[in-house]
Amino acid sequence: MKRSILTVTTMAFLAIFILSAIPQNACAQLSKKQEKTLQKERDKEYKKKIDEYKKGGWKLGASSKTIEVALLEHYQKLAQSDKNVEFTGEVSECKSINVCRQFALTNAQNRYASLASGNIKGRVMSLLEANANTPDAEIDKFISTYENSVQAEVSGVLTESYSLVKDNGDGTKAYQTIFILNEEKAGAARQAALKRALAESKLALADADQISKFVNESFPVDK
Repeated sequence: MKRSILTVTTMAFLAIFILSAIPQNACAQLSKKQEKTLQKERDKEYKKKIDEYKKGGWKLGASSKTIEVALLEHYQKLAQSDKNVEFTGEVSECKSINVCRQFALTNAQNRYASLASGNIKGRVMSLLEANANTPDAEIDKFISTYENSVQAEVSGVLTESYSLVKDNGDGTKAYQTIFILNEEKAGAARQAALKRALAESKLALADADQISKFVNESFPVDK
């Protein structure tokens, strides 16, 4: 028994010795190197975006900040959660800033609703068409109601980060708003939309449970 305890103790000290022989900053150096590379790529992305904005004639809308500051703050907001993604709403021709801003929001809502609907549409149709008791008109109604409901629900999920405006040269403006979209909150909005769509349809509970799983899935929202 004593020999066993002695062996364990010896092995423990040996392990400590081996670990102490490894350069203590090896992992730290690797981490710093990766962080440096990442920061370098972020700087390149930042400069590229600023150049695109300025060459395109874009100016920051409704703010006294510079584009540079707005973009840095935007990246900071994105980094606050791994669930945060960028989502853009834009309009190519509008006259007043207020109208432009509202159109940009509406277009963002419409686009997100279309993406959300498109993500589940094919699978929902296959699922419901397999059920002979579900008429085609009921399927169409469900999909349409879901998309419209997502459009309404997502307005509370899109958080404006910054907006850009440029003159078209004919008295109109082009406008775009860059939003922060939190996928966790967006998922809750989609579930609320599903609940409303189900309340207005006559789907079987088993179908509803399966569709809910589809709705829970995230999907790409890149431009």
